[in-house]
Amino acid sequence: MAKVNSTALGQEPIGKLLIKQSLPASIGILVMSLNILVDTIFVGNWIGPTAIAAINVVLPVSFFIAALGMAIGIGGSSIISRALGANDNSKALKTFGNQITLTLVLCITLVILGLTFIEQLIPAFGGKGEIYAPAKIYYRIVLYGVPILALSMMGNTVIRAEGKPKFAMIAMILPSIVNLIADYFLINILDLGMAGAAWATTGSYVICFLYVLWFFLSKNSELKLQSAHFRLDLPILKEISSLGFVTLARQAVVSITYLLLNNILYNLGGAASVTVYAIIGRMLMFALFPVLGVTQGFLPIAGYNYGANNPSRVRESINKAILYAAVLALVVFAIIMIFPESIVAIFTTDKTILAETPSAMRWVFAALPIISLQLIGSAYFQAVGKATPALLLTLTRQGFFFIPLILILPKYYGELGVWISFLLADVISTLVTGIFLNKEIRKNLVPKIALPIEE
Repeated sequence: MAKVNSTALGQEPIGKLLIKQSLPASIGILVMSLNILVDTIFVGNWIGPTAIAAINVVLPVSFFIAALGMAIGIGGSSIISRALGANDNSKALKTFGNQITLTLVLCITLVILGLTFIEQLIPAFGGKGEIYAPAKIYYRIVLYGVPILALSMMGNTVIRAEGKPKFAMIAMILPSIVNLIADYFLINILDLGMAGAAWATTGSYVICFLYVLWFFLSKNSELKLQSAHFRLDLPILKEISSLGFVTLARQAVVSITYLLLNNILYNLGGAASVTVYAIIGRMLMFALFPVLGVTQGFLPIAGYNYGANNPSRVRESINKAILYAAVLALVVFAIIMIFPESIVAIFTTDKTILAETPSAMRWVFAALPIISLQLIGSAYFQAVGKATPALLLTLTRQGFFFIPLILILPKYYGELGVWISFLLADVISTLVTGIFLNKEIRKNLVPKIALPIEE
């Protein structure tokens, strides 16, 4: 079998390599983010502001199931990157096969459970009153396509592990374009309302999956699986699970956060407050696209060079990833701070939402320039296979700090307490991550770099 062409991850200059890996990832995430934004704009203007809140209620459930695919993908891709760096192609192939089997089994099981308990889940996540009916319509249809999305997300991370970021970018862009076109016809032309929005989303998942499937069946991928690779292997499953659990735990906490925020905000200000959060949530996905793109580009570089026992390149990749992401985040931060009113006006004409959202948005995005350290720092531990610190750092922001803050501060400051919680959680979690990352570099990277010089 031909050797998987990933050697560039260990040879090209880090700066050039990081741009090469991150740019397609950033473009893909940008297009996906714009898709979510435009989708929200279509729904808000063609169906109504309550529809935006309804979609926000469904996201935690569908995203959690889809995040299984992402978790299995990232956990397995960390193994694949390090295996390729160590020239162990057999382990890379076996890991990929196990990822596919595990994704199918877990996601289909969860979809069945999600449909069975639909009446309990929607109200629990804030789908109450006027939000309930449109949320139920959207939830049922979108959930059918979630296993397909999970497989696509899993496959996308493996494409990056192969060192093929441009194909991964296309896999993210293609469904976004399909979703927007389908939105226009199903919502605006055929007037199918929430059902149209849901079918447009599900259809985009199918297109994404078909492209990812084509990639692995074509000559572009050198990970050619055989039936034996799909047989579950306990040691590999344990390694995938320990690393993938970091991503899954992150998404689980995000889902819990949605549940709490939707309910807290509904009790404080009704459907309008939930809509404010929904708009800010879409902007969060959009605003973080350059940072997330650099993070995605950083993961295979760090994993490959760690597996190849090249700590100097690992350390350089950490420093440059944080620098690049911080500069990009600063640009986005300036835009959001200067033009929040104009941004909100794109989504809705509702006067209450137009009045409340800009100030809330400024609080939520106040720490954006420093968030790159937190994301890159936690990603490093996941990339090199250190599951425990990766898990702890991933949970610091949402789990350890944000959730306690939103349970306490709104009791004293109302809705303002919710928005301040975002800022405080970002600042504290970034400080904690910086301490852990600095200790790791001093302990495991600097001494290895210094030894050859001393000789």
